[in-house]
Amino acid sequence: MDPWTLEPAVRHDAEPTSGTEQVVEAQSAQIHDLQSKLGQLENALESHAVVDRATGVLIAVGRLSSDEAWDVLRETSMSTNIKLRHVAALVVAWGRTGHLATDIQGELSRRLNLHVTE
Repeated sequence: MDPWTLEPAVRHDAEPTSGTEQVVEAQSAQIHDLQSKLGQLENALESHAVVDRATGVLIAVGRLSSDEAWDVLRETSMSTNIKLRHVAALVVAWGRTGHLATDIQGELSRRLNLHVTE
């Protein structure tokens, strides 16, 4: 399937097929592509929700603005080389259990102190 025209791609190496088979192949490829995009969107939505919850925890705990909480998450992720989504999940778990994972404990504490003293 040519993504620019939504027409079936011409296959020069394959045996000739009937028009119906070509349509079925094109539709099958398009369905596969849409399923893949749907999976990516679902993952992005889930990640966004976790980051939003973590931002809320940092707003409450650190008395930060939304932008400051986002900066703390992002900077902690970058400086620890841990994916943002994972840092956010650790912060959410901290808000739920009171235990902060040692992976980010020092860096998050440092970042929160920096924003509180500014």
